[in-house]
Amino acid sequence: MSSVAVLTQERFNEHRSGLLTEQSGGGGASGEEEALPTYKDAFPPLPEKAASPEGTQETANAWTSKLRPLKSSVITQVFHVPLEERKYKDMNQFGEGDQAKVCVDIMHKTGAHLELSMAKDQGLSIMVSGKLDAVMKARKEIVSRLQTQASSTVAIPKEHHRYVIGKSGEKLQELELRTATKIQIPRPDDLSNQIKISGTKEGLEKAKHEILLISAEQDKRAVERVSIDKVYHPFITGASNKLVLEMMAETGARINVPPPSVNKTEIVITGEKEQVALAVAMIKKVHEEKKKNTTTIAVEVKKSQHKYVIGPKGNTLQEILEKTGVSVEIPPSDSALETVILRGEPDRLGQALTEVYAKANSYSVSTVSAPSWLHRFIIGKKGQNLAKITQQMPKVHIEFTEGEDRITLEGPTKDLQMVQLEIEAMVLDLGNRMDYTEISVDPKFHRHLIGKGGANINRIKELHKVTVRIPPDNEKSTLIRIEGDPQGVQDARKELLELASRMENERTKDLIIEQRFHRAIIGQKGEKIKEVRDKFPEVIINFPDPAQKSNIVQLRGPHTEVEKCFKFMQKVVAEMVENGYTLLVPIFKQFHKNIIGKGGANIKKIREETNTKIDLPAENSNSEMIVITGKRPACEAARTRILAIQKELANITELEVSIPSKLHNSLIGSKGRFVRSIMEECGGVHIHFPTEGSGVDKVTIRGPAEEVEKAKQQLLALAEEKQIKSHTAELRAKPEYHKFLIGKGGGNIRKVRDSTGARIIFPTAEDQDQELITVVGTEEAVKEATKELEELIRSLDNVVEDTMSVDPKHHRYFVARRGQVLRDIADEYGGVMVSFPRTGSQSEKVTLKGAKDCVEAAKKRMQEIIEDLDAQVTIECVITQRFHRSIMGPKGSRIQQITKDHNVQIKFPDREDPNGEPPVNPFPAVIQENGEVPDGEVKVEPPVVDPAAPKKCDVIVISGRKERCEAAVEALKALVPVTTEVEVPFDLHRYIIGQKGSGIRKMMDEFEVNIQVPSPELQCDIISITGLANHLDRAREGLLERVKELQLEQEDRALRSFKLTITVDPKYHPKIIGRKGAVITTIRTEHDVNIQFPEKNDENLDQISIMGYEPNAIAARDAIKALVDELEELISEEITLDSRVHARIIGGRGKGIRKIMEEFKVDLKFPQSGSPDPNLVTVTGRPELVDEAIDHLLNLEEEYVRPASLPASSGDEPRGPSKGFVVREAPWTTGTEKAPDMSSSEDFPSFGAPVAAKASPWGPKRF
Repeated sequence: MSSVAVLTQERFNEHRSGLLTEQSGGGGASGEEEALPTYKDAFPPLPEKAASPEGTQETANAWTSKLRPLKSSVITQVFHVPLEERKYKDMNQFGEGDQAKVCVDIMHKTGAHLELSMAKDQGLSIMVSGKLDAVMKARKEIVSRLQTQASSTVAIPKEHHRYVIGKSGEKLQELELRTATKIQIPRPDDLSNQIKISGTKEGLEKAKHEILLISAEQDKRAVERVSIDKVYHPFITGASNKLVLEMMAETGARINVPPPSVNKTEIVITGEKEQVALAVAMIKKVHEEKKKNTTTIAVEVKKSQHKYVIGPKGNTLQEILEKTGVSVEIPPSDSALETVILRGEPDRLGQALTEVYAKANSYSVSTVSAPSWLHRFIIGKKGQNLAKITQQMPKVHIEFTEGEDRITLEGPTKDLQMVQLEIEAMVLDLGNRMDYTEISVDPKFHRHLIGKGGANINRIKELHKVTVRIPPDNEKSTLIRIEGDPQGVQDARKELLELASRMENERTKDLIIEQRFHRAIIGQKGEKIKEVRDKFPEVIINFPDPAQKSNIVQLRGPHTEVEKCFKFMQKVVAEMVENGYTLLVPIFKQFHKNIIGKGGANIKKIREETNTKIDLPAENSNSEMIVITGKRPACEAARTRILAIQKELANITELEVSIPSKLHNSLIGSKGRFVRSIMEECGGVHIHFPTEGSGVDKVTIRGPAEEVEKAKQQLLALAEEKQIKSHTAELRAKPEYHKFLIGKGGGNIRKVRDSTGARIIFPTAEDQDQELITVVGTEEAVKEATKELEELIRSLDNVVEDTMSVDPKHHRYFVARRGQVLRDIADEYGGVMVSFPRTGSQSEKVTLKGAKDCVEAAKKRMQEIIEDLDAQVTIECVITQRFHRSIMGPKGSRIQQITKDHNVQIKFPDREDPNGEPPVNPFPAVIQENGEVPDGEVKVEPPVVDPAAPKKCDVIVISGRKERCEAAVEALKALVPVTTEVEVPFDLHRYIIGQKGSGIRKMMDEFEVNIQVPSPELQCDIISITGLANHLDRAREGLLERVKELQLEQEDRALRSFKLTITVDPKYHPKIIGRKGAVITTIRTEHDVNIQFPEKNDENLDQISIMGYEPNAIAARDAIKALVDELEELISEEITLDSRVHARIIGGRGKGIRKIMEEFKVDLKFPQSGSPDPNLVTVTGRPELVDEAIDHLLNLEEEYVRPASLPASSGDEPRGPSKGFVVREAPWTTGTEKAPDMSSSEDFPSFGAPVAAKASPWGPKRF
């Protein structure tokens, strides 16, 4: 590593130019020398990692500022107190009470910070932060003051612990649940036998007793382990475990013999002690007997035949053991041994040996040569081909090994030979009519070859009748394999290579678009992105999944198309960003309809003129905010116009109040509580504070003049309190008391405010703490208000019980709709509980329970309701049933509003049978013959029905006070839709309907009516409008206005359809069209006409059609004629220009030639490759301009062809030798060494050049 010096540009330039001349002798030289930097100043040494060998300390300098690692002095520890060990367990007062006081005391005493949290198991987690000694002190205090323990231990043998735990811990969980304790059992690797129990004293004793019982029960059981040689295990278990099962049934003990695959000799017997002893005796008896009477023989059997001797799941060995009583021992599969040992009684060994050989030779193995790529064709689709073979020869096993050119067959010899012949025939046939090939394609193109949902690859497979295997992504392989008919394979190969070649020329580009714009770009049902894709059909546009939260949109396709699409998308996004500014305008709810205007005229005009999107809140919403979206200046203009409408309609004033910005946050309050309370109290004025951090002091108040002044006074008073003597207090009251504390119309709380001068703020529905009431004001006012409120709350807490009499006939009204009336009374009067007697009892006694004042107020309200019910009448309102749904409104909203406004009950009749079947006649006609009644029959006359009487399905029943019912009837009748007819010319109907009904749907939504247009077959001019009477006039006017617009458009279309033709020689057509249509587009735009040129196959190739307004069409014709006249004056001249300079004249992407053509107003035509005269260039234009252009071209030719020979510059004066960069106290000045030569490649080597090591006073070189 070498030292680095940093020089200023000016000083470096001085040294390079040799301006610093060496001064010799005298005081001047001494001054110059002192001015020079020292070597250590210019080149401070870098710090060494380790101390020098001599142990000298490192010199402190500019490079060596030692940084000591910083360590935090604050630590954090978390302690957990289980529920059963907590001293304070009142869950309702978490964060309050004694527990909180103890924590505060610990924090004051130790200086540590404590944070408490409650776990799901109600345990207490305490996070302690602070210095180490403070945390340790706090921990000691927590253990002594917050934690209590009652625990005990019980010792049982370690092997009994698992019986206490039970299967999957079920026994332990049950025991803990039953005894209400926590039982901790040591881990298996823990040698302790102590079980810890914690809980109540009673629970401890009970749990200890249960655990000792489990242990005592296990003490009665015995476990015995008997070691028996592995070779005798088959004789103890017997064939298929028959013998061991018989022993277990006889003794009652459980005998566990290790399976043949486990190399263990120990047999484990468990059960009652006597049972175990009996089982052990029986096992030992069998062992001794077999050990004494059995002998062995060893035979050689091929390794490949061992599995046939073993059989499936060892069944053959069990079969031999059962038949002969001989055990056959097979060497392990991983062993190379082929010796099979037979063990049994001598007279049985011969029979067993015969069985072994018979089983070994019953199967044989063979192989068939078949290329691996043919394997799946041999198998067939879903294994169909193999299934035919295996159904006929089920005992033959056919094995295909991937990557190997062979098929292995295994099975009975006779069956195997037949299968082998059949598969060999299949291989021969497939080899004659199938072929394969492999092509190499970059893996990044594989998924594009496959296509969306496999579309591309499936098409190729079906078209060429081939199979294509594309390797999966994880293989990273480039080889694609094609198999099938030889011709199909070649065709598929060619097509895949063409596709891959095309993809290699493609380009992928990432476009960064914020995810919030993705949905807008895609459009509803993908309509907008479809337009972009249609515009750039060769570009694939991929948007990320919304779940990925990614901003990257990927474009893929041909290079030029991707670039065009990229620029287009950037432009679209830029417009969205520009048009995405949002502004919220608070407008009083009652003025929203005026801002909309008649038929939406006002809002439509503002939208169109400001080019903004304006959204108003729904009618049933409480929001007053109007949202304006668009460009910022346009949004502000729209806001100004909307506010102007509001100002005209009412006495709305706007006032600015200057309040120091530092007080704004405190005036707004937590989540806007303070400012919201002022706005609600002052009739819903709007108070707007400037943006936080702007430093602006002005606060805007907007609303009715009186309310604005009132809000101003309150805001200034609150600001003064906050600035000088603000005091805040908090108290709590149950949420159900809040309405009673506020009082009807805020009467109760206003009294407290007026008497004390304090502001009282109740929580809103959005606040998390619904019990918290905040009191703000001077200290005295707050104390007084708090005192009054606390007295009110105490009185509410003073629960009393009272009764009143209510006639049973009225009970249903109070308890109907799940007791909605009673719930409303409880909400309004401090949560009073009202209990009615059970349904069916005739008792009049109703019980009210709650605060005394609340109970009295609730009783008074219930008496008022009863008086209304006693004065209730029922009247009928007849309205045809087909209007009922319209009257009800969406989800019954209209009828609910009438019920609420008039305090009545409205019941609609059941709907008439939709099938139209007449009701059953309760008076069936008696069968008459010849007009006479049969004997014994009485003729019954049906009742007379008044034809003028209303149908039951049309009668709406209204219940309530008479005057209210009559008002409700009028309101219902006002909602009955009426129909009016408007005459509109039939030829305009389709324009009124609009594309896919959009036009008529828009009018129906705007005017809230139903518009019925007659079907085209009727050829009728009458359009019917159905709706509320107050909506019909607006709808009629809107429809007639639309008709006028359409008639004007028809007249305009007729005027625009004027057509004329002009004859122009086809050779001038390209010039009239211009480059990329520039000239003709200018004419079309300037004269607002449509100009059509003839197609190649037209008869009249010289006819150009012009369509538009007559004056415009004539003007366009004259413009084209003038252009033709100019073209006819042009001349063409050919010149010989050396073809070697053509490329230089044309320039990169034609820039050079375009510049010449624009400068001289001519057209240049260079010869194409392969033309007879490659030097011939044609120049077309006005005569004088053509001559100038030719001269310019010939000059360029002479300049480019002439060899470049520039004379050497001799004007530069040679510079004097530079002294270079001079420093004092350099290492080379102390010894015999010279200063380093800056021109020497050895002292200052170039990068990458080899340099020999050289000792110097600079120290060893490190590279």
